[in-house]
Order: sequence, then structure tokens, then C-alpha cells
Amino acid sequence: MDVFTPDKRSEVMSHIRSGDTKPELFVRRLLFAAGFRYRLHAGKLPGRPDVVLPKYRTVIFVNGCFWHSHEGCSKAAKPGTRPGFWARKLARNKARDEENKKALLEAGWRVLVVWECACLKRFSDGLSEKIRRFLREDDRPWAEIGRSDLEHPDDVQAR
Repeated sequence: MDVFTPDKRSEVMSHIRSGDTKPELFVRRLLFAAGFRYRLHAGKLPGRPDVVLPKYRTVIFVNGCFWHSHEGCSKAAKPGTRPGFWARKLARNKARDEENKKALLEAGWRVLVVWECACLKRFSDGLSEKIRRFLREDDRPWAEIGRSDLEHPDDVQAR
């Protein structure tokens, strides 16, 4: 049961930002501190990636766990109200993410997804190192970094 009236819920949801979110700013600070230079929100690329690193031909999406349905993440819990609406909305977001990733890969870009749950201060060193390794050493076309990858770094599986 929602604690807000429908009008109040609409107002609350209208204040959710799509760019310059706290997780996005967190990742950008890590990149800059590590010496990486980037562009933001390249409108001509599929999905308008949050960060574009032309030198590495890599884009980074900083995805909210709820909005992009991060599997296995507690932040991705589905709302109890209007389950049909949310199921369609979140499924469409996930499908669009896959379409954008495929288009970017076909265009020769590498794709890194950093999940919101990984953007915590206590994970900053590990997250920075994983991003650095993906950019400079990894030859995979795409990867994801979530909280579980940083809590148990030895258990990371190639995706």
C-alpha cells in the first residue's frame, strides 16, 4: 500500500532526475581522480550514455537499480501498487537498455554499466580499480559492476 496519495506520488516521482544523479557524479569523480577525461551525455549515441571516453572508445551507463531492474539487487524491488503498470514500464526500460547496448557494440563502442548499488563511498577504491581495469586492460566488449562484484571481488564472473 502506498503511503502517498496519487497526486503526492506523482509530485514525488516528477522530482526524480535523469542526469547528474548522485551515483553518476560519484563515478565521474572517480574517473577524473584516476586521470580519465570524458564527455557527458553524448546525444548522438544510442541511449545517451552518461559518460563517453572517446580515447578508449567506451561508454559508461550509471544505472539506477530500480529503474533498470538490477537483478538480485534489493534496490530493485517492485512497487506493490499498480503492478501491471510497473512491470510494463520496467520491462520496457530493460529492453531499451539491451537495444542501446547492442547498437553501441555494433558501432564499435565498448559498454560498461555501473549499477547504483556499487556507488558507495566504501566501495570507491574497488570501483575505481574495476573501471580502470576495464578501460585499460580488459578486452571484453561490455561488462557490469554491481555491489556484489565489490563485496566479493574474487567471485566476479566475466559477463
